[in-house]
Amino acid sequence: MSPPSPALVTADAARRLPRWVPWLLVVAYVLPGFWGRDPWRTEDLAAFAVMLDMRAGGPWLVPQVLGEAAATLAWLPYWLGAAAMAVWPEPAVWAARLPFIALLVLTLAATWYGTYRLARLPAAQPLRLAFGGEARPTDYARAVADGALLALVATLGLALLAHEATPTAAQLAFTALLFHTVAGGIPPAANEGGGRTWPSMLAWWVAAWGLALSGAPVLLLALSAAALIWWWRAGRRGAALGWAALGSVSAVAVAQLLAVGAGRATEWWVPRWTPWTHLSEWISLGRLLAWFWWPTALLALWALWRWRGRWREPHIGWPLSVVAIVLAATLLDGGDERTLLLSLPALAALAAFALPTLRRGVSALIDWFAVLFFSGAAVIIWIIWVAMQTGVPPKPAANVARLVPGFEASVEWSLLLPALLATVAWGGIIAWRVGRYAPALWKGLALSASGVTLNWLLLMTLWLPLLNYGMGQAPVSQRIAALAPPGSCVLVHGLDAARIAGLQYHGRLQVRRAGQPGGETCALLVVNPRDYPSLTRAVDLTAWTLRTEVPRLRENRERWLVFERKP
Repeated sequence: MSPPSPALVTADAARRLPRWVPWLLVVAYVLPGFWGRDPWRTEDLAAFAVMLDMRAGGPWLVPQVLGEAAATLAWLPYWLGAAAMAVWPEPAVWAARLPFIALLVLTLAATWYGTYRLARLPAAQPLRLAFGGEARPTDYARAVADGALLALVATLGLALLAHEATPTAAQLAFTALLFHTVAGGIPPAANEGGGRTWPSMLAWWVAAWGLALSGAPVLLLALSAAALIWWWRAGRRGAALGWAALGSVSAVAVAQLLAVGAGRATEWWVPRWTPWTHLSEWISLGRLLAWFWWPTALLALWALWRWRGRWREPHIGWPLSVVAIVLAATLLDGGDERTLLLSLPALAALAAFALPTLRRGVSALIDWFAVLFFSGAAVIIWIIWVAMQTGVPPKPAANVARLVPGFEASVEWSLLLPALLATVAWGGIIAWRVGRYAPALWKGLALSASGVTLNWLLLMTLWLPLLNYGMGQAPVSQRIAALAPPGSCVLVHGLDAARIAGLQYHGRLQVRRAGQPGGETCALLVVNPRDYPSLTRAVDLTAWTLRTEVPRLRENRERWLVFERKP
């Protein structure tokens, strides 16, 4: 027999989050990071390079960059970006990101609806009050779902990775969709039907095929197995289980056939396993979990404690299963934060069920911490921006000049005005929260989500030129492009996909790999110094002379060798 519900919620506490708040989140949280930001180094630029290759006529079934296989084996994310660029050629970066804006909105929406369906289950309902006045099931479920949405936005690990046009962002969206699909397909009571079957099956197949074609077949199979078990335990019977299993298996089978065609049949089935035998590795993982899951993990742990007698119920057991599976996959992937990202929708849902059990003092403590922490972070961002513009205070200005040499700051009103409006709005939110008592369930996360949104928007406005200059490939690509006629051809050796994309997009250069046909007329050769020993096998060095060495930013860091073809 299950213990009584730990949730105690009045009708006043189950008030609905104003509907303008989610739409404001779309504008203030989703769009910054997509609009105006250059693709940054590593995965973001590497994925963009694959999309550029496909748009230029490269094979769509074999993701590659100038004949070399893409670092991350996936198809659907690259197809979406390349197709968007084909429809909307310029600006290419913005066009490639349009589908990923929709995917991030899908992540937020699926988290809300999945939590709402779980909160509607009888086992998730709060206690009935002796003299009435308890929350209605629908109002209670909406308030809990609002808390899950705010918890997801408040999670620090979501901000950067979810705003990239990469396979990871696509995996996150389809994981959230699968989480919602299973939650919506759980019958309200054993031996009862789960409502209409075809919407759940359609969503399941979309999520399964999306995950498989985004490069996560192993995780898909693990999540599908856990989902089918929860459906079966909750009383779902009949053809639904078979159709769901068929959707996952067929998606993995087709993805495997595509992998065979790309010559990488077994590559994505082998995790990047590390033995985890050193204490430093576990400490590093602990630090990753501490900041990546903050502050949602604390609420999730509290929910597990308060609902400890009901872990076998779907509203706790299903989110917990997803988090456990993704955490295990993270360990198998060597502690990769991109794998850990997929746990955030389920973790936010789990944290939302802690809200009906929190005392007023704990909720107030969360609020005051959010006010102090995020206000302090915003002040630091503003101080460093002022230092970049005026040189005062001198120490932050000197640090910026040392870390990002050559950057010239300027006031851009299109970036400054949104930052000013967001800062004023933050002050208004604090005044609203401190000025009166709001009994809503989601009130404990309103300031945390708003604080994360404020600081993310400030970084993507005030600091955006600095971050684009320091974390992108524009400076070095443009310096190399200045050595060649506009639109000319350059050979590259030892440069990865991200650096090649920088030369193509920022430098407006036609890039060819050394040793491949089509580079006989190229006047420049760009080489990574680490790959210089193997250069003689790709080109005849007697036909080239070293022209200069180009640093990416600082002289004592990464440098590229630029050769010029002899007359």
